Amino acid sequence: MNSRRCQPCRVGPLLCLLSAVCFGAMAIFGKLAYNEQVDVGDLLLIRFATAAALLLVVAGATGALRGLSRRSVVAGLAMGGIGYATQSGLFFGALERMDASLLALILYVYPALVMIGAIALGRERASVRRTAALLIASAGTALVLGGAASGSLDAVGTAMGFGAALAYTLYILAGDRVGAGMPPLALTALVCTGATCTFALASAVRGGPNLAFSAAGWTWLIAIALISTVAAILLFFAGLNRVGPSAASILSTLEPVVTVTLAATAFGESLGAVQLVGGALVLSAVAVIQWPVRRRQATLNGSCSGAASRYGARNVVSTSSSSPGACSATQ
Repeated sequence: MNSRRCQPCRVGPLLCLLSAVCFGAMAIFGKLAYNEQVDVGDLLLIRFATAAALLLVVAGATGALRGLSRRSVVAGLAMGGIGYATQSGLFFGALERMDASLLALILYVYPALVMIGAIALGRERASVRRTAALLIASAGTALVLGGAASGSLDAVGTAMGFGAALAYTLYILAGDRVGAGMPPLALTALVCTGATCTFALASAVRGGPNLAFSAAGWTWLIAIALISTVAAILLFFAGLNRVGPSAASILSTLEPVVTVTLAATAFGESLGAVQLVGGALVLSAVAVIQWPVRRRQATLNGSCSGAASRYGARNVVSTSSSSPGACSATQ
């Protein structure tokens, strides 16, 4: 009996970790696609078109799209077509100009930015723990950039990386209200559809997509769509249902670790000792922000019922990588 009850406790964390691995691999797949002369615009169009088609099928089959109002549908499409398209465009644009490992650490400042935004908007209260997390994240970011300054740090790529983190922050804060009450899977499918429309329009303006890729190029594009988008999102939702948003968010901090490890293996990228310390601080700050709070009553009852910030549940909300709307997992 007890073993059966504990089964979700074992499966849930594994699903969240697998999701983080899938999101973490996205930047690597992107670099490999660039090596095959795949254009950024074509990569994004194919990624979102493929993901949207599959997620719409899954959402429809599970009934997630049933009963959505026209306003909800329009809101979801707008989130993808404006907010998420901006974030993805900046991220993959930066990926063309800088190492995947460094970009992964820069992007992961967004949980701290979300916390700042939530406090500024009055949705969260400042606390000693959150202030400490912000200071830790700031110190870690300074070390990451300071360690890279002596090397070939691309100023434009760095600005685009921080721009992607900021765009993701605004997208999350807006999505908290716009996507309230909408099934996460339905919202994710709509977001991907909206992003597809944006990149299809951009492609048309440029004269249409260039699909004359090599077989290897198509392989990496499909890997981004199937592994780092569809599989990553579905695995995250499955894990989230078993372990809850707080644990899912903390487990998802594996994502940049995966990116750094794979980048070192595939491209020989390496971070200096100072950058590694900075990256560890950034990830530690994310864990501090999102670590479940043990409520006094729960402590008296001998059980832990605390939960992380409602915004922290969206930090994986991607991929790529990697972390739309309520507890969504798009990156």
